[in-house]
Amino acid sequence: MTAHLTGTRDEWLSARLDLLKDEKELTRRSDALALKRQELPWVRVEKEYRFDIDEGSVLLTDLFKGRSQLLVYHFMFGPDYAAGCPSCSAIADGFNGITVHLENHDVAFSAVSRAPLAKLQAFKQRMGWDFPWASSFSSEFNRDFSVWFTAEEQRDGRIEYNFRHEAPAPEPLAGRTVQEWQTPDNEGPVAQIAAMTGTDVATYTRDRPGLSAFALRDGAVYHTYSSYARGLDGLWGMYQWLDRAPMGRNENGVWWRHHDKYDQG
Repeated sequence: MTAHLTGTRDEWLSARLDLLKDEKELTRRSDALALKRQELPWVRVEKEYRFDIDEGSVLLTDLFKGRSQLLVYHFMFGPDYAAGCPSCSAIADGFNGITVHLENHDVAFSAVSRAPLAKLQAFKQRMGWDFPWASSFSSEFNRDFSVWFTAEEQRDGRIEYNFRHEAPAPEPLAGRTVQEWQTPDNEGPVAQIAAMTGTDVATYTRDRPGLSAFALRDGAVYHTYSSYARGLDGLWGMYQWLDRAPMGRNENGVWWRHHDKYDQG
């Protein structure tokens, strides 16, 4: 017998119509926020970033592939990782099939990670993905767009991520959660996620996730938008579905993993 509130179809319909009002308001608010994103001032990108892709060494302008817009997903995969971040991988499972649609709407897409291209290619093959993935291994791209930090910055409390200053990370970090050394909260076992990438917490968390948008006008590239941390929540396709499931996200620790690892217990 379910412990959840039950009722008649009429009672359900009445409650559903009340909820619909809130959903419509959220949709309108989301539309308004999208317009505010588009109204942000553009900042010209002065550096000449270089990336390694399947076709060779290219510049940021080449990632546009003839389009006027570019979306970059900052995928957590550092040079010392043995596998990509499982959280970023779950997000990638969701966006893997959309590239063709974006490209036919004047929007190029690429994931970008610091790991050498050979590592990205091998993991991409393992996961069965086909989206563009560029290595910024020899570039300052990740650092300049606030998704990679040094061990010294981490230790000394000089990390600025998600437009906020982080406190110094105590030593040792291994086995601890990000929240335990960042905030009084204790919301997620980051050590467990780090282990899935073959790293410790300190190494794992020096790379961070993010989304950056760029525009190409008259040969010049402009940075138009970036988002990090929970700002990426809407990109996690599985969560958009879970939010509509009877029990919602219903989380107790890290339950997700690389999609080829669920059958391993």
